Order: sequence, then structure tokens, then C-alpha cells
Amino acid sequence: MSTAMSTATSARAASPSRLGLAGLAAAMLLSALGAGIANVGLPALAQAFGAPFQQVQWVVLAYLLAVTASVVPAGRLGDRWGRRRVLQAGITLFGTASVLAALAPSLGWLVAARALQGAGAAALMALTLALVAQTVPRDRAGSAMGWLGTVSALGTAAGPALGGALLAGIGWRALFWAPLPLAVLALALLGRLPAERLSAPPVSAGGQGRLHAAPRLLAGLAVSLLVSCVVMATLVVGPFHLAGALGLDAARTGLAMACGPLVAALVGLPAGRLVDRWGAGRMLGTGLATVATGCTALACAPLAWGAVGYVLPLGVTTAGYALVQAANNTAVMADAQAAQRGQVSGLLGLSRNLGLVVGASLMGAVFLFGTGAADPAVAAPQAVAAGTRAAFAVATLLALAAWAVSRAATRGTA
Repeated sequence: MSTAMSTATSARAASPSRLGLAGLAAAMLLSALGAGIANVGLPALAQAFGAPFQQVQWVVLAYLLAVTASVVPAGRLGDRWGRRRVLQAGITLFGTASVLAALAPSLGWLVAARALQGAGAAALMALTLALVAQTVPRDRAGSAMGWLGTVSALGTAAGPALGGALLAGIGWRALFWAPLPLAVLALALLGRLPAERLSAPPVSAGGQGRLHAAPRLLAGLAVSLLVSCVVMATLVVGPFHLAGALGLDAARTGLAMACGPLVAALVGLPAGRLVDRWGAGRMLGTGLATVATGCTALACAPLAWGAVGYVLPLGVTTAGYALVQAANNTAVMADAQAAQRGQVSGLLGLSRNLGLVVGASLMGAVFLFGTGAADPAVAAPQAVAAGTRAAFAVATLLALAAWAVSRAATRGTA
């Protein structure tokens, strides 16, 4: 009898954690949707407000800049005032800004609302990983990180598709009404997370945390930045290669581009389980080697192989990226001291965002140089293919550099 009562009590105690983790997944999905759902609406917004592209693109840029500027401060606030509390405040800000964006009477209003939305999303990005590290046992942290990676990839893939459907059926304002139900759900579920015990971060004799001197942390941030640069090669170069070098129409180009996020979504959870079983360090090396292999294949695949010669290596690259994310996030958060998890998670988000920004510029420049053309949109197929080879050759080098950084940090702290 007592055993049965004990089992029932344990089940009731475990239930809030599972619901809380579902809330964290909802927050991660909300962040991913917020980043991508508005991009597809830029042409409609330009028409609705009678504005040129140079002005309308600030709907996207304001969000990204706000996230980048706010992600580390959001993590620090979470460490000081409570991660769950600050995450809930971030979701509330995100939802309020979504309403303001949906009601925007002018483009300036919409840009300002998107900046507020980005500030809210920064809390989602910074504190979701920290709360997972705080809530999930260490031996299951990899699986949890892999699950969040799957959710993020699904959100990234679903954002443009959902946005396109809403634009066609309702109009651009629906892009900003759509995330509200998910925000409400996330707020409700996050209330089931266990209560936090806040503690002051440790300070060394010199007045600085160990945080700024940890080589494994710095290596983890460098790996995150470098692999994000690599992923941007697939996003920046991919459409030009598929359309310009392979001659695919818009529908087939979009279908081929969707293979990357789909593979990342499918691989995320198995990748996390591999991290739990074999260790974050070993799986990080395996993931980076896989990314380098996929990029090498993308650089070497002949045009005669058609779309298959791009999609298959793309799948290898994104599968490796999913493994790298699960392993690197697990390793970095495992090393973080309990009182600094929010700040460390924020730094991971910052490194990822900076990697995407730097990667977009770097890979675009390398691709353009490789084509030898002023406008790759009208370049000959062979010229576009040459630019693709150049971009993915550089991406291979970046993946190998990330592997070298990871190995050096591992040896230095062994």
C-alpha cells in the first residue's frame, strides 16, 4: 500500500516538470516562428504601406538587432531575478508586441513593435536552455537539448509556410496575430516548472566571475559562431545554386531548401540521445566532422548530379549541425555554474546570432567572388556553380576550424 502511494506521489511530483518542459518547448517554438514568419510578408508589407524594400526590410532587421542586443542582458536578468519569471515576462512582452504589430497603422509603428518583439524573444532564446539545464537531470540533458533543437528546426521550417498560407488567406496582419495562442499556452505551462532557488554568482578575488576565463566556455561560443556561419552558406548560396546552376523553378527550389530544416528536425532528438550515451565531447567531434564532410560534398558535387547532388550533402550537413548543437549546448551548459546559467545561455544565443550575421556577409561575399559576376542572379550556370564551390570550400574550412578549437579546449582542460 505504501509503495503504491509512494509511486502515485512520485508521478504527481514529476508531472509539473513534464508540463514545464512542454512550456519550454512552446517558448522555443515561439522564438523560431517569430524569427521567420514575417520574412515572407515583406512584399505584401511594401505594397500595404507603399514603401520601398530598403524601408520594409527594417521589419526583419529591427527584430534581429533587438535580439542580438538583448539576449545577454536577458540572461543576466534571469540569473538575478529568476529565470522562469523573466522568461514569462519575455513571453508577455513578445505577445504584447505582436498585438501592437498586428494593429500597426504605419510602417514606423510596425518596425518599433518588431523591435519590442525581438527584445521579448531574446528572453526566450537566453533562458530556455538555462531552464532546461536547471530542470533536467544531467544524464538526460542531451536528449532535452536535442528535443529543443527539433522544436527550433520545426519552427524555422514552419514559419515561411505558415506565413505564406496566412498571407494568401487573411492578409499580413494575421502574421502577428498567429503567435498569440502559442504564447498563452507557453505562459500557462511554464507555471508548472519547479520553483527556483536563486543564489549570488561566485566572484573571484579580482572581482570577476570564472565565467570570463573558462576556456571550454570560450571554445563552445566559438564553435557555435563558426557552425552558424557554415549553416548560413546553405541559406544564402542554396537558392542561387538551385535556381541559377540547376535551373529549378521556385516551387522546387523551396522544396529542396526545406530538406535542411526537415533533416535537422528529424535528427534532433536522436542526436541528443547519442550525446547522453556517448558523451558531449565525442559527439561534438563527430558532428563537426559530419558537417565538414557534407560541406566538402557540396563543394565537389558535379552539376550533372542535379538536385540530388545538392540535397543529399545538404542532409548530411544539417544532420551534423543538429548533433553539434545538441552536444555543444549540453557541454557548455553542464560547465556553467548554477548562478550563471542564464548569462551563459545568453552568450550562446549571442554567438549563434553573430554567426548568422557574419555568415550571411562572408558567404555572400565568397559566393559573389567565386562567380566572377556582378549579379549572380543572371550569371551563367557554370559561374554560379563555381561560386557555390568557393563558398562551401570556405564552409569546410570553418567546420574544421571549429573542430580544432573544440579539440584544443578539450586537451587544455583534460
